[in-house]
Parts: sequence; C-alpha cells; structure tokens
Amino acid sequence: MTRSCRLLCGFLMSCVGWTGIIISTSTNNWVVTCKYGMHTCRKMDELETKGLWTECIISTALYHCISLNQILEIPAYIQTSRALMVTASLLGLPSLALVLLAMPCVKLSQETEDTKCKRAVLCGIVILLISLCGMVSTIWFPIGVLHEDNLMSFGFSLYAGWVGSALCFFGGSVLTCCSRSDSLAQSPEDRYYYSNHRGVTNSASPINSHAKSAHV
Repeated sequence: MTRSCRLLCGFLMSCVGWTGIIISTSTNNWVVTCKYGMHTCRKMDELETKGLWTECIISTALYHCISLNQILEIPAYIQTSRALMVTASLLGLPSLALVLLAMPCVKLSQETEDTKCKRAVLCGIVILLISLCGMVSTIWFPIGVLHEDNLMSFGFSLYAGWVGSALCFFGGSVLTCCSRSDSLAQSPEDRYYYSNHRGVTNSASPINSHAKSAHV
C-alpha cells in the first residue's frame, strides 16, 4: 500500500471518528437511568436520560429536560467528561487540516518529503490524544452514573462516542506508524556496496571512486 493510500485511510477513519465524537458531545442520550426496575419505570413513566449537559424525563406525554448548569453542584465525573469531550472536538479540525497538508498531492514551497512525514506523524499523535479523551469520557461517565443512580442501559450518544474513539484510535495509529515515505525507506544513504580493495563503502562516497574500485 502506497503512502498516499495509508494517509487517505487514516484521514477517513479519523474524520468519521471525529464526527462521532462531536455527535456524542452535542447530544444528551448517554445513559438511561431508573430508580426501580425497567418494567416498573415504564409503567410509571419515570425513565430518565442523562448526558453531559442535561437530564431528561421520558414519558408518553412528557419530555422534560433540566440543564446541568450549576457548575459547583455538578459531580466531578460530569465536569471532567465535558472538558475531555470538548477538547477532543476542538482538536479534531486542526489535526485533520494538517493531515490534508501532509498529502503528497499538496505541495508547499520548498517542502521536503521528510517534513511531510513529520507532519503526518504529529497529526497521528494528536488524533490518538483525541481518541484517548473520548475513551476516558465514555467509560468514566457510565461508571459515575452507576455509583449515583440505577443505570439501566446505554444511550446512542455513548455508542457514538465509543465508535468515534475507536475509529480515531485506528486512524491515528495508521498516521503515526505508516506515514514514512516509500522513497525514504529506500534512501541512497542506506545502501552499501562491497569493494575488493576497500571493503564496505557507503553510496554517499563519490561515484568516480566506486567506479574505479569496480574496474580493479
């Protein structure tokens, strides 16, 4: 697989994963809670959904949400999950823009292949950081809810965060580990030639001296 294909695969996975993280951050159906059993809660219309920003009561005739804007009263796991998810959402756009600039088809003035490779690796590290933020938030949040309320099930926002974090992890890994240029892997500086009189010589030595040793 060529370097362009690897960069494109990493970019697409990271872009879709970042979209999933944004969806998870902006929606509030992270977990479904209830003080009683699921059957009893459905009868009494006491199912609740909790997210980063609101708590909502679900019933057949009512859908009422309460904003979680009392910063001093919000539990630590919610505040930390908010900070991590917002950070992941903000880091996604500049990192993906740098991936596009690392593509071989994009040429900047006086830019070498080594510079593009370093830029791609940097983008991969940032995307791995985005994945780490998403994973910590989407795992810590339901654990925190479980200690407070009777956790019944996970919501689609949490699943979106898990899928987005996983895709960002794979995309960042591809960008970090597989961004080395094919031409750099076969760099002339790494080639060695054997001479009967001079032993092993580097190809960086003058061509004329190598030619002379070959004729001898």
